[in-house]
Amino acid sequence: MHQLSYADVKTAGDRVAGRVRPVAVVRDELPAGGGEPYDLWLALEFMQHTGSFKARGAQNFLQAHREAGTLPEAGVTIASGGNAGLACAWAARQQGVRATVFLPETAPRVKVAKLRAYGADVRLVGVEYAEAASACADFAADSGALPSHAYDHPLIAAGAGTLLEEIRRQIPGLDTVVVAVGGGGLFAGVATAALHHGIRTVAVEPENCRALNAAVEAGRLVDVTPDSVAADSLGARRASAAALRAAQQDRVHSVTVPDGEIVRARRALWEQRRIAVEHGAATALAALASGLGYRPQHGERVAVVLCGANTDPSDLEGVHPPNG
Repeated sequence: MHQLSYADVKTAGDRVAGRVRPVAVVRDELPAGGGEPYDLWLALEFMQHTGSFKARGAQNFLQAHREAGTLPEAGVTIASGGNAGLACAWAARQQGVRATVFLPETAPRVKVAKLRAYGADVRLVGVEYAEAASACADFAADSGALPSHAYDHPLIAAGAGTLLEEIRRQIPGLDTVVVAVGGGGLFAGVATAALHHGIRTVAVEPENCRALNAAVEAGRLVDVTPDSVAADSLGARRASAAALRAAQQDRVHSVTVPDGEIVRARRALWEQRRIAVEHGAATALAALASGLGYRPQHGERVAVVLCGANTDPSDLEGVHPPNG
């Protein structure tokens, strides 16, 4: 497979321009817990079409195939924990092609409902992403549908990398970008672009959902068993080869955080900022808020990517039903 490069991210930027929402970036208060004072920014990518960064990769993937004349009559198919499927269905509808999306039976109902609202043919298979992916591969072989991937494809990762380009244009002198990692599509794209600009990337995973961190430790791709409150969006069994290559570069840090800190960070985003995100998005902030993942240096300019908001907010403290 083609090895991801900064040129791929630049090309993706041209393809998705005007087709995705530019990310909003806001300065934020520092998390409690002491440490050196630094400059904290939040990248509000959960406001993207379909509620996550995945719209960028899906748009780049389908637009590239449209340009090449390789979008088949049978449409596109993808296996997803939810967010990538949503993005694929949205981009497919824009391109006027069918989308068949395979999800684990454990996928959040809110994501399933949104998928159907985008007009996707939704098929629930198994309890883990790997089972849905196997069924998706069989369907692609039988139907001739174009197989997409939730994260492990250079067009998908390059599309995600366009996010870093937008962030750095709004934060002059950016030192560090912090991103949550599932399979590694967002991380690979962002880290590839960040490396080109001399920006540090911090890759954050739940302690019990650490496909990339385990691969970095082993020096090769390995399988893990996802078991985290954030597994619905970060629950890949294996990271992508592009993510591992990116993680082995200079100025890249792989860290993990416990589920308790992820829940705490998500609740704090709601209670203090009225931002309701999924646990996967809160994972990135948890690396800073807990002091357990990454400690910025004095004056460091840090951007945390809040990457998705396809969540049921009813479990957030302080959320009450209407008229309650």
